Amino acid sequence: MNSARPGEGEGEAARLPDVLRQLVDQLQHPAGSVLNRAGMEDRPLRGTTLFLASCSVETRMGPFTAHVFQDVIHKGYVIALAAGEITGASVLYARIHSSCITSETLRGCDCDCVQQLEGALEVIQRKGNGILFYLMQEGRGVGYVAKARDRMLVQSSHDRISTFEAYRCMGLKKDHRGYEDVADVCFLLGVRAPFVLLTNNPDKVAALTAQGLVVAGTEALEFEPSPFNVAYLASKADSGHQLKQATAGEVRRALPPEPVMPFRPHALPGAQRFIYAASYFLPVKPVDGEVVLSEARFHEVFRETPVERLMEGDAPLVKDYYVIRGNRLLVRIDPGNLARHKERHPGSAVTELLTTPYWFRVHVYFDIVTGQEMVVLTYGKPLLYDVAVLRVQSESLFNRLPLVSVDNRVKFKKSVQHIVHYGVGAVFLLYFDGRGAGFGAHATDRMLTEQGMSFSSDESYRKLGVGYDSRDYDSIMRLVRHHYPTGKIQMVMNSPSSLVRKKEYAEALNAHGIEVHKWIFLDDRNVSD
Repeated sequence: MNSARPGEGEGEAARLPDVLRQLVDQLQHPAGSVLNRAGMEDRPLRGTTLFLASCSVETRMGPFTAHVFQDVIHKGYVIALAAGEITGASVLYARIHSSCITSETLRGCDCDCVQQLEGALEVIQRKGNGILFYLMQEGRGVGYVAKARDRMLVQSSHDRISTFEAYRCMGLKKDHRGYEDVADVCFLLGVRAPFVLLTNNPDKVAALTAQGLVVAGTEALEFEPSPFNVAYLASKADSGHQLKQATAGEVRRALPPEPVMPFRPHALPGAQRFIYAASYFLPVKPVDGEVVLSEARFHEVFRETPVERLMEGDAPLVKDYYVIRGNRLLVRIDPGNLARHKERHPGSAVTELLTTPYWFRVHVYFDIVTGQEMVVLTYGKPLLYDVAVLRVQSESLFNRLPLVSVDNRVKFKKSVQHIVHYGVGAVFLLYFDGRGAGFGAHATDRMLTEQGMSFSSDESYRKLGVGYDSRDYDSIMRLVRHHYPTGKIQMVMNSPSSLVRKKEYAEALNAHGIEVHKWIFLDDRNVSD
């Protein structure tokens, strides 16, 4: 594979006099320099793509090595997840995957992104050699602010406007992604083999070929649509994606529980650093098979067959049910048994519980101070006597992957359970990986500790020159006061010890007059914050 872009590379240097060519050779990193670095401090650079770190990542599908890069212009990270032999292989199975925070972090089920991510990793492990390139190109490259405004417009139209039509209405192209970094990464890793690309999108083949990469073939990654993503997948099929099931017409589309009204971006009166950009509903996958129903919906689902009968036998469809706060009913289903029941009785009302989500409202803000997108998920409508359950959730890019160790995902799921059980609450998402120092710092910490150059994360962070916690809690607490102006909350934390270590967290709560009525501590055994 020619990893240089057409018209670029060593051809220009070859025409220089010998003395100048030697200077160029000293300046530029050669092909394969990431895997053959001159020393631990060496950070190969190609074009605008800078190598940061390499570390191991254990997934449910098998082990990968994560080679982490960052574009020095647009600052987006690129993770090359490699399995098997990548420099001497005759062919590599590869996926170019764009980030999707809603499905990969927030458990949203209105797209198929997380299924494609996990499906591609499974294929690569099964084939023995391959790379998944994870690019920070949310919403086909437009970022989460524009993606959220797209979802707001589509939902407000009751799916009469497709995602691609929404992009056109907002003055956007259907795809703003670029793949220059992929060619640079291949050069720095010394990858020369042609790709079998795991994709449904023929545009990706043309885009990679334009970068001088060789695509020997493609394999589709298609999954059964759900009521929440069938409209989105159908619009992708109409735009040229190779999707067959999305247009079959067998899945009924689900609409949000309430009308969604579009609005123009505007600054928050009390904190004008935040531009309120979008709000829409996200269907979130239930946790531990716990489905929440209103009393009316409960009687509708179990009208044909009483719930007690479905709890009987060796393969019960329902494990348990009970009333929770707000006169709602929590039904614990057995998803496996219920899926098999659906195959035998596709029209049964109880099978709809398989696709009954938690409806959270997503609020997306753009912070003009940091340039970050701030995301808040709210659940329920607080009354005067409610004391909302809140969680400040720090996100890590590695935790978007199907890891063997899922501590961070467990914390998120348990927080969602507390919020849903109480009936009113929110998750405030902090993007700041590495305790606020960034994903590059987190990956470097992993690399240093794995190679025995640091004995702990604290030592790595001292070498990096950053403190224990650099997260911007002040900005989050301003959003907490905006959403819950009474200032009285219940706060979900990992443990009392984590609260002690996070002095800045407690200081931010006090500075903004937020009264914690109750601390809810998650089980933190064998987990770190």
